[in-house]
Amino acid sequence: MVKFNNIEIAPDEISVYLQQGFKLGQICSEILHQKIISEAASSRNISVSEAEIEAEANKVRSSLRLEKAADTLAWLKDNLLDPEQWEIAINNHLMRQKLAQHLFDSQVEAYFAQNRLDFDRFVLYQLVVPYEKLAQELFYQIEEEEISFYQAAHLYDIDRQRRNVCGFEGEVHRWNYPPDIAAIIFKTPVMIGELIHPIKSNQGYHLFKIEDYLPAQLTPKIRQEIIERLFEQWLNSELSYLIHNQLAPSKEQLTQ
Repeated sequence: MVKFNNIEIAPDEISVYLQQGFKLGQICSEILHQKIISEAASSRNISVSEAEIEAEANKVRSSLRLEKAADTLAWLKDNLLDPEQWEIAINNHLMRQKLAQHLFDSQVEAYFAQNRLDFDRFVLYQLVVPYEKLAQELFYQIEEEEISFYQAAHLYDIDRQRRNVCGFEGEVHRWNYPPDIAAIIFKTPVMIGELIHPIKSNQGYHLFKIEDYLPAQLTPKIRQEIIERLFEQWLNSELSYLIHNQLAPSKEQLTQ
């Protein structure tokens, strides 16, 4: 029985809710992922020390500004955890990190070299309007400097949030966009300040402007991103293998 704000919720109610919300499959996958991680780490003698758990707990408390023990206990209660369960959660988190590092740290340089274009970054502005004629008119007005891209985005973009930031999308990668659109926007060589002709999608007609180009570099952040990407691929492969072996009939069943 789970108690939330002094209201008891039965485990079968949680299960039914997850099923009806199409979330139970994802939760089951995550449970199996954790089993795979635990077994793989154990077979490789990878463990997490008490000091590492304490250091990570302190980092979490600091990020959440939980300065007093009472603050931490209240936060744990709000998240339906007790201190022992939180320690297990931290252990699982650190175990995942250590296993990923152990399996794939040596493969990062080769992966980065083979997929370098994926890690290029672009400072991009985007404007989306509902009609082709309007998109074409705005394109030529911007080209002729009758209106700036930023003014056009602020006035005409179909998305209110994008209007408020004058079309600013921030730093993006090629893979942030569908391949057909990415191929048009991110040409080689990259032309800084280039205004891209209207592109049609199911959202409307897009105009893009590349404000800056940041060539890929193997920074610590990108390194960790690659390790996580390779680890996710490995996890999904291991899960598929586990499910296949569970579903495949045994030799005894085949001979019966």
